[in-house]
Amino acid sequence: MNDEQRNFVEDCGLAFEQLTLPRMSGRILGWLMISNTPHQSIDELAEALVASKGSISTMTRLLIQIGIIERISLPGVRHDFFRIRRGAVQHLLKQRVKQITLFRKLAERGLELVGDKATQTRQWLEEMHDIYAFFEQEFPVLMERCERERGKGQSQVVLKERKS
Repeated sequence: MNDEQRNFVEDCGLAFEQLTLPRMSGRILGWLMISNTPHQSIDELAEALVASKGSISTMTRLLIQIGIIERISLPGVRHDFFRIRRGAVQHLLKQRVKQITLFRKLAERGLELVGDKATQTRQWLEEMHDIYAFFEQEFPVLMERCERERGKGQSQVVLKERKS
């Protein structure tokens, strides 16, 4: 792994940490995104990331559980490999929509509990509800639009523009 790759992997780890996930899980995903092979074994991940096999094993189980990577086996090979799951980004975004719905419902319940009292708490709950309700409605529309644009090849245009 060269310095640029190492920095990318570490940045992925830090990004995951900001999402309250273990840094190592982000490092694994970062390496899987840029490694020369589409899949890696626990041994390969441990070597590339200079980490214990136990840590890699624990974090790959977490990444499988949240739907980012998958375990695969290859004919004639005794150990498993890990790769980024097809549709992982869409899966994660759908999970975010579920979280948005959860928080909107919590805000509704909170509003019922505080009643018509004009308090700062009620104002805060109303703001929370309105924002989450908006995103709950608009996020799926954005996801559909994104898929349409990707189907038209628009994502490559955006990527080329960013590089310029």
